[in-house]
Amino acid sequence: MKKMRDLPNHDRPREKLAERGAKALTDVELIALLLGRGVKGRDVSQVAGDVERYLKRADGNPSYEDLLSIDGVGSAKACEIMACFELGRRYLNDDLSEHRVTCPRDVLPLVAEWRDKKQEYFFCITLNGAGEVIERRTVTVGILNQSLVHPREVFAEAITDRAASVVLVHNHPSGTLDPSAQDISITRQLVEAGSILGIRVLDHIIVTKKGYASLRELGHL
Repeated sequence: MKKMRDLPNHDRPREKLAERGAKALTDVELIALLLGRGVKGRDVSQVAGDVERYLKRADGNPSYEDLLSIDGVGSAKACEIMACFELGRRYLNDDLSEHRVTCPRDVLPLVAEWRDKKQEYFFCITLNGAGEVIERRTVTVGILNQSLVHPREVFAEAITDRAASVVLVHNHPSGTLDPSAQDISITRQLVEAGSILGIRVLDHIIVTKKGYASLRELGHL
C-alpha cells in the first residue's frame, strides 16, 4: 500500500471524493479520510488498513475499546468512527415509521443484513397501536441465553417508546431454523414479562439467510 504522501493529488481520498463523489472511494480511502493523518512511524494508509480489517472482523459493529487497541487510533479518532457508524445507523433506519408489521415476513427487511452474521444478534422491534414500527434495537450480541437476554433490557426502551407491542428477532448463525429449548424458554419468559407491563409480544422470529421461523406460527406463543 502506497503512503499517502507518495500519491498524486488527484488520487488522494479528499480530492477523489470532491471530484468523483464518496462512492468512488474504497473502504480504506474512506477510513483514511476520516482519520485525516497517521502517527509517527505509521502512515494514515497503514492505520486505515488496520481499521478496515478490524471492522470486517467486527461485522460492522465496532467497539471503542477495540478501536483504541489499533496502533495509530487514539480516543478522538475512535469516538469519530463510532459516531459515524451510529449516525449512519440512525439515518438508514429513518424510514422505519413507514413500515408496518402485519405478519412475520414484514419483519425480514428490518433485519436483512443480520441474517447471515457469524454471531447471534437479538433484536427488539417496538410497534405502536397501529402495528407501525417505532424503532429497532439490538439487545445483545453473542450467545443467546437467559442471563444475557433479560426482560429489563428488552422492555426498557419499549416503555420509553410507549410501545403497544414488540416483535423479538434473533438470527441462527448455524443456519438451522429449528427453535431450541432455550429459545422457547426465553420467549415464554418475555411474553410473561410483557403481559405484566401491558406490552404484548406479538412474535419471536428466528432468521437465517435461507428463511425464517415464527414461534407464534409454530405454536410456542
